[in-house]
Amino acid sequence: MLPWSPERAGRIDEGVVDSALLRDNPLGDPHQRPVYVYLPPGYDESDRRYPVVYVIQGYTGHVRTWLNREPFRRPFPDLVDELFATGGAPPAIVVFVDAWTSWGGSQFVDSPATGRYHSYLCDEVVAWVDARYRTIADRDHRAITGKSSGGYGAMITPILRPDLFAALATHAGDALFEVCYQPFFPAVARMLRDEYDGSYESFRAGLAGREVGTRDSDHDLIEIYGCSAAYSGNPDASVSIPFDDNGVVVDEVWSRWLANDPVRLAADPTNADTLRSLHSVWIDAGTRDEYYLDLGARAFHRALAAAGVDDENVHFETFPAGHGNIGYRYPLALAWLCRRFP
Repeated sequence: MLPWSPERAGRIDEGVVDSALLRDNPLGDPHQRPVYVYLPPGYDESDRRYPVVYVIQGYTGHVRTWLNREPFRRPFPDLVDELFATGGAPPAIVVFVDAWTSWGGSQFVDSPATGRYHSYLCDEVVAWVDARYRTIADRDHRAITGKSSGGYGAMITPILRPDLFAALATHAGDALFEVCYQPFFPAVARMLRDEYDGSYESFRAGLAGREVGTRDSDHDLIEIYGCSAAYSGNPDASVSIPFDDNGVVVDEVWSRWLANDPVRLAADPTNADTLRSLHSVWIDAGTRDEYYLDLGARAFHRALAAAGVDDENVHFETFPAGHGNIGYRYPLALAWLCRRFP
């Protein structure tokens, strides 16, 4: 496996979305966000219009990490280019979106503690792309895909914004919250007790004077805090943690998390018509996923079936793997989505 990118048959435009919705966000994060737009082979030689697939990242990811190269693996943009260059799928525009925050991620939701990231994605990024590229600008020709937190965003976005998206792919997306999140609460409560006197405020203060990742507990503490900021942020930009010092859930806060669970959103009867209107849903996860997201994937699949979603419109699959190193799955879902656009 060569450690550099080959010459592409298509091309990637690097742009910047100047977001009014993210301006003055509570964390002071940039409101100007990079965006990568992959244009398939032949885009510049014709006047045809193309469907669009939006790609959103996992927790701690940002748009530039898509071009990072791991040993013996190719970055996803290279796999996208190969897919279209070899005729493995009908051509599409592929948009890589940035929704990073100072806490590692936004979960692609609107939150008073982080910013209006769902509205930014739906109302600003989509409009920015449609204004600059030859897209087929309707819901039936838009899909959204992602892994982990990105898979979570891919599940909730077509439910919340059916006017924009009629297709999705989720790879090990956060779902079935009592299974994927709650088991980690006692461990995080211990970390806070043993290292920070039980206080997230002490943890936050301690981060100010050192590099993130220099303590083994950093990632888990940041991830739970970042999710809390997304799911249980308060109007004054403070953050409510969903468990007490023994790791026991605080019901009034935990209920706010559960309201964001894709399994519960899919099971809500008011969303049934929206779910049945989706023409393509890809769901997969590894059977050894450390966050039990294969169980979340199965629960989401079952909720779709219970809502009356036609099984011919759904691809559900589990495979032998953990949570990491499943990037080879992304082109499979992308090809399937592109073949299913009207």
